[in-house]
Amino acid sequence: MDTTEILRRLVAFDTTSRRSNLDLVHWAADYLDSAGARVRLTSNASGEKANILATVGPDAPGGIILSGHTDVVPVDDQDWDSDPFSLISRDGRLHGRGAVDMKGFVAACLAAIPAWLARDLRRPIYLALSYDEEVGCVGVPLLIADMLAHCPRPALAIIGEPTQMRIGLSHRGFYGYRSVFRGRAAHSSDPRLGASAIEPAAALVAALAAFGDERSGGGGTTVNIGRIEGGSAINIVPERCEIVWEFRPPDATAAEAVLAVVEGLAAGLEAGVSVETVPLASVPPLNCNPDSPAVGVARQLGGLWPPITMPFGTEAGFFQQAGIPALVCGPGSIAQAHQPNEWIAISELAAADRFLARVGDWAAAEL
Repeated sequence: MDTTEILRRLVAFDTTSRRSNLDLVHWAADYLDSAGARVRLTSNASGEKANILATVGPDAPGGIILSGHTDVVPVDDQDWDSDPFSLISRDGRLHGRGAVDMKGFVAACLAAIPAWLARDLRRPIYLALSYDEEVGCVGVPLLIADMLAHCPRPALAIIGEPTQMRIGLSHRGFYGYRSVFRGRAAHSSDPRLGASAIEPAAALVAALAAFGDERSGGGGTTVNIGRIEGGSAINIVPERCEIVWEFRPPDATAAEAVLAVVEGLAAGLEAGVSVETVPLASVPPLNCNPDSPAVGVARQLGGLWPPITMPFGTEAGFFQQAGIPALVCGPGSIAQAHQPNEWIAISELAAADRFLARVGDWAAAEL
């Protein structure tokens, strides 16, 4: 099957993050296994979601990881001109949910498997497909841990998110939290008998907003307060207030600075008030050195230069955190992602096919 036909099959699986991805996983695993790849699956606690790790080539160190995710964002309340889960070709574009983000890249990798298997590879090629990337990169830590436990350490990872085949070297991280303040209810005629949960919550909102304002220029840390809820009536001192918030730092030092603000406020709460802050999402930033050997490999494969800084997060930071040099390079434009009538240009898939053919050349070359 060629890339377009495989993409047609992948789009037909509704892998919206709130649903199981197992139908797609089982189809892809059967395809990979029947072609001759070695396949490992890792599942979440409920068994409703799974990652795929497929290996082509020798059981040796120094291989390349090609990484993508299987889930897609919802189509609810979007005005599509066609069935989102049926691939439609129009004017040199292929439309369907996930066509660009990022089943197009996954389809190109799957289409390349038979050609890779036909070669005498000297380095392994790993295809790593994760679950629940769109809701906080939930599956990829499990995938990476399993890979490092059972496979020789690879030389680099390329995450195929849409960059129009440009090499992406950096992006900010994404960290989401829920902070729940608890106080003591009382009649508002004498607030001294209670302890407001809203007032310290408001202080945290103000501190986070000021932090973001000071550092958001020039690619620095951004902060967003996504939701705040508290209190029960105008004449009751509020005993509970909840804030859901997120921030996007360029590096680990910036992330620590935000969390220090939160810890400082928690340490100074008045008697009778407490706060519990729990993480909701944790996606580390990516900072790949332009002089890294991984960049040289990506350029050799046809990744376009000069590099870009991406405005969106990816799973690349997890590979980097695990000690595997990582970068981003994939077909299509992020501008089409998450949109009604999502599409990828056929020419972009052709560029991905050429890139992946060169992956086979690289893996077969003399060491």
